[in-house]
Formats: sequence, structure tokens, C-alpha cells
Amino acid sequence: MQLTPTSSAWLSHPQIYGFPNSHFPRLLSFISSKPNPPLRSSNPSISQVSRKSVKHNVSTSDSPSVAVPAADVLDAGEIRGEKFDWYSHWYPLAPVCDLDKRAPRALRVIGLDLVVWWDREVGQWRVFADRCPHRLAPLSEGRIDRWGRLQCVYHGWCFDGDGSCKLIPQAPEDGPQVHASSKACATSYPCCVQNNIVWFWPQTEPQNKDILMKNKPPRISELEDSSYTCTMAMRDMPYGYEVLIENLMDPAHVPYAHHKIMRIPKRPPSHREGGVPLEITIEKFDINGFLAKQRFGYGKFVAPCLYYAFPLSVSTNGSGSSSNGQTMPNQSFLKVQRRILLIFFCIPVSPGRSRLISVFPRNFSVWIDLIVPRWIFHVGQNLILDSDMYLLHVEERKIAEVGPSNWQKACFVPTKSDEKVIAFRKWLRRYADSQINWVNKFENYLPPTPPREQLMDRYWTHVVHCRSCSLALKGLRILEISLPIVSVALIGLLAAAKQTMMSVSTRTALVSMAVLCFAASRWLSHFIYKTFYFHDYNHAFV
Repeated sequence: MQLTPTSSAWLSHPQIYGFPNSHFPRLLSFISSKPNPPLRSSNPSISQVSRKSVKHNVSTSDSPSVAVPAADVLDAGEIRGEKFDWYSHWYPLAPVCDLDKRAPRALRVIGLDLVVWWDREVGQWRVFADRCPHRLAPLSEGRIDRWGRLQCVYHGWCFDGDGSCKLIPQAPEDGPQVHASSKACATSYPCCVQNNIVWFWPQTEPQNKDILMKNKPPRISELEDSSYTCTMAMRDMPYGYEVLIENLMDPAHVPYAHHKIMRIPKRPPSHREGGVPLEITIEKFDINGFLAKQRFGYGKFVAPCLYYAFPLSVSTNGSGSSSNGQTMPNQSFLKVQRRILLIFFCIPVSPGRSRLISVFPRNFSVWIDLIVPRWIFHVGQNLILDSDMYLLHVEERKIAEVGPSNWQKACFVPTKSDEKVIAFRKWLRRYADSQINWVNKFENYLPPTPPREQLMDRYWTHVVHCRSCSLALKGLRILEISLPIVSVALIGLLAAAKQTMMSVSTRTALVSMAVLCFAASRWLSHFIYKTFYFHDYNHAFV
């Protein structure tokens, strides 16, 4: 997703979150003065970000560290032969708010076809392989029966939350208990809910049954803090995980790829549309990810799926002066500051396909989310996603032509603004041989490029999976159908009424209302199509 922090720009772009400019003041002077709650990960080698009382009050690890030039960090610390195991990590599936407890839901992650369903017997989500052991029909097309079991609708086999088969309708009651065979069980994956997202562990061996006791998904405390608002969005992307992540890490593209969509701070005339040199430094780099420092904050990649950005701590007094400025204010005058984070869960689906779950927790203007429907925020976010979607889709195919391992030879990246992108590509090459391990399921082929209407489709990649947007679409469709009916009814009323029974002003008003209703229905039809189905983005005419 293209909502990346661009030095101070990410702190002054409320459109990033789907809000109009008028809803927010500039955020630069409202960054939190209290310590940022650290990311909590079960993997001890990914150190938490703690703070020191020097310079910007930020340290990049639990122990004091010295900033090292990026090249040294990227080239140091490699363990010979150390490789990233793609199947020994938790993967996010979907926000809980977009799952329906009444029906199973199909999702593909890291090449695995899965079904997510609500086990009301124990009150928790379950994740199975999306195939019935009988004839491999998709369980996601099934139903939850009256006993709360997942039922395959091809032949009616029923499974409990552990995957055990509880009923084979075709087996005689007085015959062998074939449903008790291990071959009759559905494949169940370990899963949990954290940060209001369903996660799963992509291994089913018995030793992984209690994996949650040893290894937990990365946790971000702001997503569970009631003082923050956390409106989530999810969308399937027509390009791969690698391109998705590096695009999120690239702040320099924002004023150009999202020209006139996101407000850019005014720059001198020499800087076209806001482009400026960006100083980015990699401060930690290992098999579990890396930490990058830039002017007003940090960006952190926690392999394989999480990239998030957070601001430096800036304390202000009543007059707005900064604690890292010339004067240190008296602590009694420190104000509670406003904080906002950019959080992206980037999910590999298959070659040339990925999924993005985005959320931007903030501790101010929380009331806006209480009165503005969630789908309104998604309109702005989808527009930003669409505006560089075709660029990234084509870019991925050009990378495939030269080979992912030759990325740095083919791409000329001479400036510091590309430091995080370079770090990610080096991480991918060093620890994963420049590609995701699909376990021979795919030959790393990319699907053919579809027409733009399909490539930038919003309905099947977002709306159909988003409860808020799908409900909004139904309501607007009803209104769209109702308006012409009202228009025809008004014209019929005029035709049936006698001239003497209705004044000229009344007839004029009714005609005007009929015309307005018809025009509104045409406008609404166009709005629905562009908002929920397809919105093209031609950079030459923006």
C-alpha cells in the first residue's frame, strides 16, 4: 500500500487515512511525548524499540546502540547458511470485523487454500485446509449446521472444531464407524486472534498444536488500546508480496504516484511537486527484519508480514517549543501529545498476488470514527491504492524478466531515499534466495496481465470481503433504484392531476423534483461504479 511516511510528510497527510484535509491539523507538533509502546514479539532476536534520554529520546534496541553506516549494518551479522523458514511464522488472515460467524470464508495465504469459520461450540475461530477429505470439495462453500459443525455441502460430511469428522450421512448407523478414521479428518491449522485479526500457523504436525504457547504473532499494543481508534481495511493486490512491501517502504514516490490525491507540504519551486532528498539510515538488520531511521520517525520490518512506521517523541510546552530544541521546558508544563502510527500487514498469497491489511491507530479525533462510516475511509484508501497499482503490476513483470536475484544490478538506486527498499531486497536475497518458498506448488510464474478493469477491480478485491463497504453498496443500490421510481411517480402525478387542481408553482416544483431525482440517480450510478467497482487513474490528466 502506498501510505508511507515521507519524512515530515506522513505526519501532515490526513488523506493517507481516508480523511479529508479539514478534519486534522498538521500532526508534526502533536507527536507523543510519552514512550511509544513497543512491538511485542515472541521472537527474542527482534529487539523492541526502547528510548534513551539522549538526542531524540530514541534507541533502536533494548541495550544502548551506536548508529552504524547502512552498508556496514547490511553486510554484518550474517550467519553462514542461515535461511528464513517461511512456514515457521504466524500469518494474518483477515480482520475479525470482516468475518461472518454465520458462514465459512475462503482465503489463500502463502499458497495454501484455507477456510476460516466460527466454532460456536467453543466460541473461537478455526482455520482448516479448504478441502473435504472425501472428494476434496471446498469446505468454504459449505455451511455451519445447527449443531455448530462445519458441513461440506457436496455430500454432507460434518467436522467439529478440531477437524474430526462427526458425521458421514452415507455410512450406515449399524456399520463400521468410518467417520472415526484419521483419513476422515479435515486438516486443521493452529490459529488465534490478536490485535483484532485472525492469524494462523502454516504447519499441521502434532508438535505444532500448542505452538501458541511457544511462539506468538507480533503484537502492537495501540491496536488494543481503547484510547486509540483503529479502522482497518483489507484488499487483495494484483502484484506480489515483494513489490507490495517495497512500495510501502518507499516514501519518495508519494508526491508523484499520488499526485493531487495526497496533500504534499509546500516546497521551493526547485522541488517539483514536493520531491526532496530523504535521509534514511538502517540501524538494525538480521534474519528477523530490520529497523530504519529517518528524519521524523522509524520504520520497522518484522519478517515476514509486518511493516510499521512510528514517530519520534517530541515533547512540547504550552508555547509549542520542543524538548530537543534550544530550551528544555519545565516538566510541569508538558502536554499530552497526539500520536499516530502506520501499520501494514503484507501477506503473500501466490506469485503475482498479495493481500494488504492496513490500520492507522491514532489517539486523537477518535469521535470521527464514531460518526463517519468505515466505508468512507476505505474510499480514500482505495483511491490511493489504485493510483499506482498499474505501475507496480508492470514493474513486477520487468523484475521477473531480469530475475529477482538481479534486482540491484537492474535497478539504479543511488539515493538514500531508497535505503529501506534496498534493505528489503538484500534481506530477501540473503535469507530467502530472493523469493518466497512456495513448496514447489508454483513455478514462480506470474499470471497474465488482465484488462485494466480487472486489474484495478475494487469489488472482488475489497468490497465483497469488507462488511462495511458491502452494506454501503447495498444501501446505495436501493437508493439508486428508488430515485427513478420517485421521478416517474412525480411525472405520473402531474399527468393525472387536472390543471385547475394544481398551481403553476406547484407543477414547476414537482417537475424540478422529478428532474433532480432522475439526475441524482444517474450521478449515483456513476459514483457507485467508481467507488465500489472500478476507478481508473490516468497520471497524465491529473
